[in-house]
Amino acid sequence: MTLYLDVIWLLNWLFDCLLLSWTAVILKMKVSLWRIAFGGLLGSMIILLAFTPYRELADQVPIKLLFSVVMIVAVFGFSRWMTFIKRLACLYFITFLSGGILLGLHFLFEYKIVSESPTRYAGINAYGDPMSWVFVLIGFPIAWQFSRRTLKSIEMNTLSFNQIVEVSIKIDFFECTLAGFIDSGNQLYDPITRSPVMIVSLWGSEDSVPPDMLKLFKEDSFHLNGHNQEYTWSNRIRIIPCKVVGKDHKLLTAIKPDLIRIKHKNDQFEVERGFISFTLQQLSPDNRYQCIVHPKMLSGVPTLHVS
Repeated sequence: MTLYLDVIWLLNWLFDCLLLSWTAVILKMKVSLWRIAFGGLLGSMIILLAFTPYRELADQVPIKLLFSVVMIVAVFGFSRWMTFIKRLACLYFITFLSGGILLGLHFLFEYKIVSESPTRYAGINAYGDPMSWVFVLIGFPIAWQFSRRTLKSIEMNTLSFNQIVEVSIKIDFFECTLAGFIDSGNQLYDPITRSPVMIVSLWGSEDSVPPDMLKLFKEDSFHLNGHNQEYTWSNRIRIIPCKVVGKDHKLLTAIKPDLIRIKHKNDQFEVERGFISFTLQQLSPDNRYQCIVHPKMLSGVPTLHVS
């Protein structure tokens, strides 16, 4: 029998790309096509491994798991273990779901219970297929638990995605566009003007702000030094009192921006009155968002609606 390795490998590559694309959709993550293609290419290498002197490794479960791990890291990166495990579980959930659909279609149209002989039944003995009993009694409860947990994780991703917005900020020569999370629990206001306050993380982009402001945000000591020291954004600085866990009172340094623009679904909002408090901490473990948006910033009439 003639095997067309290039055709088999190409089919596996395309199928791996489809699985990774579907996984990205379920996780509500924007991933470039070249990363999906690269991840699918790495996953399809297991087919080439089957035609080498090490072909026995291609059937080993740890090797198959290793290829899945490589695919996930190549496409989605690695931030922390819990996030990585959720992404890997989602990939396997999509794989099993796709495989189940294809297998079900095969049995629906191709599999025959009754053979050509009226006294014989194809694939069935007196007690049914022994492997079927094993999968029903053991495999189904495991599959049910796995599906239930994965679906809960997908549901949480969907809920979080509905609260993700695109935020554009401008302060003098500092401009950035980042993902924001609408937090209904954020009740920070400037006590004088009652303007809402947004929390923005500089984690990974500390060099984008003036050095003296970065030092101020790092030490958060403007309210201690008073106005004895001049900063690049001194005329924009406000002190915001707040309450945090473990402390009754805390003072935050906030900045008055030139522009805050928020895009939520099909609406665009221009925040007329608002402040920004910068932090050097990472707000999202998987870096899904880089700022926490005050809900009042989206309470006005949208300046632009895209249908």
